[in-house]
Order: sequence, then structure tokens, then C-alpha cells
Amino acid sequence: MYKRILDIADLAKKKSLFLFGPRSTGKTTLLYQQFPKERVINLLRSSIFMSLAQNPERLEEMISAMPHLEYPVIIDEIQKLPSLLDEIHYLIETKGIHFVLTGSSGRKLKSTGVNLLAGRAWQCNLFPLCSAELGSLDLDRYLLFGGLPQVLTSNEPLEELDAYINTYLKEEIMAEALVQNLGNFSAFLRTAAICNAQQINYSNISRDTGVPVSSVRGWFEIVKDSFLGFLLEPWKGPKRKAVATAKFYFFDVGVANFLAGFHQLPRASTEFGRAFEHFIAMELRAYLSYRRIKAPLNYWRSRDGLEVDFIIGDQQAVEVKASNNIQKKDLQGLRALAEEGQFKKRTLVCMEEQARLTEDGILIQNWKDFLRDLWL
Repeated sequence: MYKRILDIADLAKKKSLFLFGPRSTGKTTLLYQQFPKERVINLLRSSIFMSLAQNPERLEEMISAMPHLEYPVIIDEIQKLPSLLDEIHYLIETKGIHFVLTGSSGRKLKSTGVNLLAGRAWQCNLFPLCSAELGSLDLDRYLLFGGLPQVLTSNEPLEELDAYINTYLKEEIMAEALVQNLGNFSAFLRTAAICNAQQINYSNISRDTGVPVSSVRGWFEIVKDSFLGFLLEPWKGPKRKAVATAKFYFFDVGVANFLAGFHQLPRASTEFGRAFEHFIAMELRAYLSYRRIKAPLNYWRSRDGLEVDFIIGDQQAVEVKASNNIQKKDLQGLRALAEEGQFKKRTLVCMEEQARLTEDGILIQNWKDFLRDLWL
């Protein structure tokens, strides 16, 4: 069992909210746990969708008939009917109603009026299950299959991942006519998954998939807008020249592995190390979002090849190594970074059981202890 950290009910008391996240991360389940079902308007229901599409003003009538007035109005899958945002805007302004608007694709909202709510609604994101939401975490299983609730709790995780990816591609990507050729897009997803947690090289991906660079760039935008992936932008310091290319991560390590065709992750493999880094990226991303910490998450890589996996604002630098025997060479990136900026913490997250503190202040810490301290 698991318990979600994100407290939508508390946030919604203060202001209207957008709740974004990929399909099957559990947005609807979370809403039904935190709000009375009578306050939910589900746009996946065809009768409700058709009624509001034809007559958006009926939204006010529906709300007037609702009990539990102390709760916000929940509109599930708002991207299905972006034109409803005008009516929502009106009701926020004139009636002071708070809304929680969920969506699994930001693409339609970007082009059809979401800016009307600028300043009138905060944004929240729901991610796959993180370590703080689980009573215990089987690292090897998580790194292979990821943290989607339906996958993590299943006895047949590969079947669940297969169904999820095929359904998502057909229902979300093709239904919205975002791509013309699903075969080419599927090949792109597989190549992007193989390159997961690495700097994006559009030319290489174009060559591997046989599609123009412009299409590759556009498809990465689709993946971001559908919340299927995210970019980690490079941090630039004052001394060494840093690379200018972002790194790409899928939203879930299990989805990335399945797309890439990785059905096993031996501990000594490169794929295991990359999945371990991806896992920490997911944890940091969820932590910053759920705790409402407005600090950027970046990475640093100098032109001469020195790198630190994650930088949180100007507070902490985190290097990740799937090793139980950290050597001096593993600390080179963190030591070089110290010359670039003042970071209160520099941490190397690894498999070593006992924490160590180097003379120059780098904390070498087991991943379990790091995540425990992070979420305290």
C-alpha cells in the first residue's frame, strides 16, 4: 500500500489549481480520496462532455446543484474541453469559486486559452510513486519497472507497462492527431528511451529514426507537453565553459526501460547505473514539486567532460554513482564544481552502507539515507 504526499485539498483552499500529470499516475484516484464525488465533473463521461461542449454556461447550473459547498469544484481531464476555461475564468472572477482542473496533456491548453487563468490558478503535478509514499522500496524492482501505481502493485508489471504504452500512444497521441505516422513516432520513442538520462543529440536521433531533425525536435515537444518526459537544463558557472545542451528523462524509469527494450537490469550494467540516476532524478523532481520549493533542478557538465548529475538551485549539488566502493575519481565533478559556485551541500549518492565526509566537505551517502534526509 501507499499514501500520496500531495495534499490537493489543502492547496485548493487557498486558490484554484491545475493538477497535471501523465495518464495512470493516479490523479482521479487522488481526487476521489480527498474530495466528495459529488464535486467532480468528469469530462471523460460523454454525456457530460456533450452537454458542456454545447452549452458551457451549464457549468454554473451544475455547480449550483452540488452539495458540500466548502469544497472546490473538480473538473477532470480539462484538456478534453479547453473552451470551458472561459466559463471557469468567469466563475472564479464573479463567484469566487475555487476549481481543481486536472489534465494529462498540456498541448491543447497551451493553444486554447489556458493563459486566461494566468495568476488565477496555481499548478501542481502528480508523478509516479516516490520513496516517501511507499512503506518499503525494492530498488531493483523499482529501477526496472518504475513507479506507476498500477505497475508497482501488479504481479505482471511487464504486461501492465505494455498495455499502458500501447493504450497511451493510441488514445492520447493518435486521438489528438499529434503525429501522422505512429510507426515513426514509436521508433523515435524507443531511440529516445535508449538515450534516456543523456544529453539530447537531435542529429543522431534523426539519423537513427530516419526522420528530419525538425520532426525530432517537435516530437520532444509533444513528449514534454504530454508529461511523458522532462528536460534538465545545464547550469552555467563563472569559470569553466559548460555545455549548452539539455538532458532528457522520461517521466518514469519503468516506461523508459520498456520502450528501450530493457527487461533486465544487472547490477553491474551501464543500464542499471543510468536507471539509478533516473530514479534519483524522479525523487528530486517530486520533492521540489510536492514541497512547493521554487528552485530549479539542473545538471552541470564542463566542456572538458567534468559533470555533476543534479544541482538544486544554489543549495545542493548531487552526484549519483551505482557503486558500493567510491573512489577519488568519482568525486572529480563535485570538486571541480566547488570552484564554480558556493553550494551549501555537495553529496555523492551511492550504494555504500556507511556515510563518509571527505576533508573538503563532500558527503558520501547511501541512497536510502539520502532519500530519508531529503523527505524529512
